[in-house]
Amino acid sequence: MEKAKTDKRAVKYRAGLLDGLPIALGYLSVSFTFGITAVGMGLSPITAILISMTNLTSAGQLAGAGVIFAGGGFAEMALTQLVINIRYSLMSLSLSQKLSARFTIPHRLISSFGVTDEIFAVASGKEGEIEPRYMYGLITLPYIFWAAGTALGAVFGEILPENIKSALGIAIYVMFTAIVIPPVKKSLGVLTVVIAAAGISCAIRYIPIFSGISSGISVIICAVISAALGALLFKREEGAK
Repeated sequence: MEKAKTDKRAVKYRAGLLDGLPIALGYLSVSFTFGITAVGMGLSPITAILISMTNLTSAGQLAGAGVIFAGGGFAEMALTQLVINIRYSLMSLSLSQKLSARFTIPHRLISSFGVTDEIFAVASGKEGEIEPRYMYGLITLPYIFWAAGTALGAVFGEILPENIKSALGIAIYVMFTAIVIPPVKKSLGVLTVVIAAAGISCAIRYIPIFSGISSGISVIICAVISAALGALLFKREEGAK
């Protein structure tokens, strides 16, 4: 009986590993770019690797490295990460509706560390309830590849030819674009928010009166104003799904 339970858990874990493999391969290239970028900003390879091992957020890590590079303080860092990563709280709340009864509080706390956009999408699209072993399997490879890619970029990025590093340097922005384009094509509200955020960012960057605003605070301003504009212009009817 006990052996049957162990085998069943192993099967669920392997299923999670297989579902997480495509995510892991994608994370390898993006984290490689983060490793190059972080070291290029003056962080040591060890620091860059530790950041990826204790975080799992491409946008948050890149923005955080930018705040460090710009000499920002802890308050600015905290606000930047809050604005960028608060969506993970909403994803975790939504995903909690699919968790099985075996997902005790310790399981939830551990699994919450690995919730990303892609992991959330795969887990939420899975039929039936989600077991802890499956969730751990789904998170395992993306986490390992994220840290490994950062290490490779941080350690070996400097020996790559400059033209290859320049090409890899835009990979993370290409990934962001790929994430944004599909919803933009389907929703006028999303398109409006994206255009508003881009416009505000350009204004802060090029209008002299805003020259004292740091990059971290700029991200917060763009996100809050554009999101508020979208909420005002494109209100969702009560009860709409």
